[in-house]
Amino acid sequence: MSTERTETNYGADNIQVLEGLEAVRKRPGMYIGSTSERGLHHLVYEIVDNSIDEALAGYCKNIFVDINEDNSITVVDDGRGIPVGINHKVGKPAVEVVFTILHAGGKFGGGGYKVSGGLHGVGASVVNALSTKLYVEVFNGENRYEQTYKRGVPEAPLEKKEATEKTGTRVTFWPDPEIFETTVFDFDVLEKRMREQAFLNKGLRIVLTDKRTKDTEEGERVSDFCYEGGIKSFVEYINADKDALHPEVIYFEGKKENYEAEIAFQYTTAYSETLISFANNIHTTEGGTHETGFKTAITRVINDYGKKFNILKDKDKPLTGEDVREGLTAIISVKLVEAQFEGQTKTKLGNSEMRSFVDGLVTKSFEAILEENPAIAKLILEKTMAASRAREAARKARELSRKGAAGGSLPTKLKDCRDKQMKNTEIYIVEGDSAGGSANQGRDSKFQAILSLWGKMLNVEKARVDKVFGNDKLNPVILALGTGIGDEFDISKLRYERVIIMADADVDGAHIRTLLLTFFFRYMRPLIDAGHIFIAQPPLYKVSKGKKEQYAYTDEELKNLLAEFGQDSKIQRYKGLGEMNPEQLWETTMDPERRIMLQVKLEDAIEADKTFTLLMGDSVEPRREFIEKNAKYVQNLDI
Repeated sequence: MSTERTETNYGADNIQVLEGLEAVRKRPGMYIGSTSERGLHHLVYEIVDNSIDEALAGYCKNIFVDINEDNSITVVDDGRGIPVGINHKVGKPAVEVVFTILHAGGKFGGGGYKVSGGLHGVGASVVNALSTKLYVEVFNGENRYEQTYKRGVPEAPLEKKEATEKTGTRVTFWPDPEIFETTVFDFDVLEKRMREQAFLNKGLRIVLTDKRTKDTEEGERVSDFCYEGGIKSFVEYINADKDALHPEVIYFEGKKENYEAEIAFQYTTAYSETLISFANNIHTTEGGTHETGFKTAITRVINDYGKKFNILKDKDKPLTGEDVREGLTAIISVKLVEAQFEGQTKTKLGNSEMRSFVDGLVTKSFEAILEENPAIAKLILEKTMAASRAREAARKARELSRKGAAGGSLPTKLKDCRDKQMKNTEIYIVEGDSAGGSANQGRDSKFQAILSLWGKMLNVEKARVDKVFGNDKLNPVILALGTGIGDEFDISKLRYERVIIMADADVDGAHIRTLLLTFFFRYMRPLIDAGHIFIAQPPLYKVSKGKKEQYAYTDEELKNLLAEFGQDSKIQRYKGLGEMNPEQLWETTMDPERRIMLQVKLEDAIEADKTFTLLMGDSVEPRREFIEKNAKYVQNLDI
């Protein structure tokens, strides 16, 4: 994406004022999503997004983000510096307007920015309102200016300081512990976001530094991101542990009036699809018109090419979107003026013109690439036609599965709950008949269902969809949940509110959990996104002394119990769920009043995709490296 300078005025009067700040501290969730760790990190994104907007306008090359020793954040850029002149609409310096008035920014048609990300001018003022203190410095090429705020209120007027030729903005803020559940930043979370933004803004350098670790043996942790390849590099990063079908990432970009688009993709030998889209640097997790335009065009182009060169015969059915996207890793990044976001979480692009723009760009560019590279075209066609054959086999298997579901036929190993309303019901997916028997006897049958699985489960990372439907371990899961899978998935048909994986606390149990999570991630992903997937946490130990007994779920808890009970307590180490009788299983693992469960969440789908590929895919060497690197963290290893 080019960063040609936007030749527009950017002065104090370009900052438009829409409304005040009063509601932010009362209802912070409305502005940053939540007051949890996620909301805390969102503050950083908002300030960084303002700097990225300067990069989009062609004025910023470097952004530095520091996590300071006291868990404050400093963001520095080398852009133009926020305007310091008086905004005549409110009679205050523009920088103060930006940090104290909601919806004040250069992003509302005031001519400051052509396109922008972030929350459209909300960011700086919201961060200020939710911080105990915020300190801003502006360098405008003539002087340095500074101002300090306490919980959104200026301590003193903007102050003009020494002369300087430097340009840019430096913001330091201290999140308010009265607002946030935690004020401790997670380096890994910020690192993922900064890497993503560097990929999306070709040539922009973003440096993240953790100053909290400077006195440790490792010293300050620093991540320095700059990708001249932009989203091409993004695709290469995602596909690092996959086998590419063609060596070069396919890339093209285009512009038209108020629209720009960059598209990069590469086919791999994998069976899953990874398609990630962005609009104005905002991750459009619900897709939108840009995704639709891409999907429609790529399907049409491959079909037309196959027919033109007689690779697809007249008797062959057309390839579907599902066929042509098998094994595809694609990044779509569009920039546009007046982006319209829709959907439940406002992350679905709604601008209808973007669909035809992307469709046209993909059609013209991809057609030319296929015609100029017949060897690559042949590989892609062979891959998609194999996917089509597998899909047809899956259709037949799906029909059998659907007939079973429609006829009220549920898996024989399912012990259903009595309550047929989804609300508050839960299904435990248990490995092994003995554990399943204990769980069935120990459960509350009013709202708890048990599905027993046995034998080796399919690794879906290495199998096509037809093998999934034909698998006697996964088919019962599909039937029991009722949603269907893949393109036919319908979350409204989910039969239980909580889907709980309950496996032994040993290596085999961990493997089963990973196999099931891989299946849910690849074929029922919305279940994870909507928070329906959980992992039961059975105890690791039972500590007894006389008639007194208690359970420990971690090694730390065991240590504390031994200190309380005495070192002479017959510690029992549970390796399997079948070792517990029904009453023990209920009171430790299934009783809602006492159990511990982990909710499976996806903070970063890209990293999850890479991890599942690494752990469950075909490439052995990256997996070996991962195991060697993480072996020191292993606990409770069965030897």
